[in-house]
Amino acid sequence: MGHKVHPFSFRLGVTEDWKSKWCNSKNYQEYLKQDIGLRRFLEKKLAKASIENVIIERSANLLTVNIFSGRPGMIIGRGGTGADELKNEIKDKVNKKNADNNLEVRVNIQEVKHPEISAKLVAQSIAEQIEKRTPFRRTLKKAIERVMQNREVKGVKVSLSGRLNGAEMSRREWLSEGKIPLQTLRSNVDFAQVNAHTTFGVIGAKVWIYKGEVFD
Repeated sequence: MGHKVHPFSFRLGVTEDWKSKWCNSKNYQEYLKQDIGLRRFLEKKLAKASIENVIIERSANLLTVNIFSGRPGMIIGRGGTGADELKNEIKDKVNKKNADNNLEVRVNIQEVKHPEISAKLVAQSIAEQIEKRTPFRRTLKKAIERVMQNREVKGVKVSLSGRLNGAEMSRREWLSEGKIPLQTLRSNVDFAQVNAHTTFGVIGAKVWIYKGEVFD
């Protein structure tokens, strides 16, 4: 059997940073559960806003949620009403169980400057097209062509697994271009996995994007 590891966790502390920035051994379980719940809530609520990443920072009485989106205008809304509403919902969720713990919540919404080379956004785009019953081979080819147009990208790999085109047996199809050095720690490999929910079942889309090497 193959021994696979997530490219992000493999490089954590070397070229990648933590997505939850806090340290509290006393309330570790509670904070970890809150972070997972917040990320699931944001991914569901902001499904159409092209969410790339959510970074959570904590201090004594402050919770900061940094949201990186390809469509920040959909989150902010007119006059910032959407951002205020989102902030209040997050605050209610965090302080729901602990009535005495009134944390101040701060929401920072940042735009992804190059969504075409973000593995998460590319995978989301592929999943949306698969849900619309677009032929999967055409979808993979177009995704690779769009990513490789950027000079920063050195290689890309995309794969789909599941009951492709409604076949009785599930299988895995993949295409790649350039190089993807997954065993090199200093290589900047952006990876993401997104599920497409179809009438035939769930089809998993994975994207690897290699953006060169990182040197201190």
